[in-house]
Amino acid sequence: MKLLSLLRNGQAAIGALADAETVVDLSVAAPDLPRGMCRFLAVGEQALEAARRAVDSGAGRVALAEQTLLAPVPRPRKFFAIGLNYADHAAETGQQLPEFPTVFNKQVTCVNRPGGDIHIPRASSAVDYEGEFAFVVGRRCRGVAAADAGSVIAGYTIVNDVSVRDWQRRSPTMILGKGWDTHGPMGPYLVTADEVRDPDSLAIRTWVNGELRQDSNTRELVFDCPKLVETISTMCTLEPGDVVSTGTPAGVGLGYRPPKFLVPGDVVRIEIDGLGALENPVVAEP
Repeated sequence: MKLLSLLRNGQAAIGALADAETVVDLSVAAPDLPRGMCRFLAVGEQALEAARRAVDSGAGRVALAEQTLLAPVPRPRKFFAIGLNYADHAAETGQQLPEFPTVFNKQVTCVNRPGGDIHIPRASSAVDYEGEFAFVVGRRCRGVAAADAGSVIAGYTIVNDVSVRDWQRRSPTMILGKGWDTHGPMGPYLVTADEVRDPDSLAIRTWVNGELRQDSNTRELVFDCPKLVETISTMCTLEPGDVVSTGTPAGVGLGYRPPKFLVPGDVVRIEIDGLGALENPVVAEP
């Protein structure tokens, strides 16, 4: 299934895509299910089966084009991202490939919806895009071996790991450059794991104003999703709805000479095979 978070009567609700033009509002078709994505995922397979039955019932159908989409997980408890996880991106930034995953946090207040404005803050003119493949945790877990990681991944989505490069360089860690408000666009869907046959072979592309900037494949990841689950769950408890964005390939604005940073009026579009397209306009910070 392709699950969405919708804005319905001022509150978040969960939808399931019925076809390219229609979404099932589960708050109508399956009103006993939780309305928030984290709580929905915590119910597990029972919630997914109920959602599938709701889609088959024909109830609660609304036009997708008329809906306001939120990020699939509008407020995850934790939002991790991975640095230098494509060899070509490490090369373009002049850094050595890590021997162990480089994990950092994006603040959950940075989460942005599909179509939501990316702000160029007054404090910087070095804002960059990073098209990324992300996975979402489906159940509470700790100490998960890579071989068992599939049992805790609920599904996959697209993330734009927007980065404020000058602030990123001001600290030994990357956190200061990675968690600004609006700088975590996510979506449009959470595609359940059963629909993604091979997460290790998905084309990923990023355009800015129609210019192809990034063109790669998840097979180029240095550390794949199971390894990241193993690494992070060794350190902390993962919970339903936690997001892990797996890193970006070459072609970021910083890699060009001169750099091609984002400016107001730009539009960033990221596509990943089977996961749809995430598109966001860029504006000056209000």
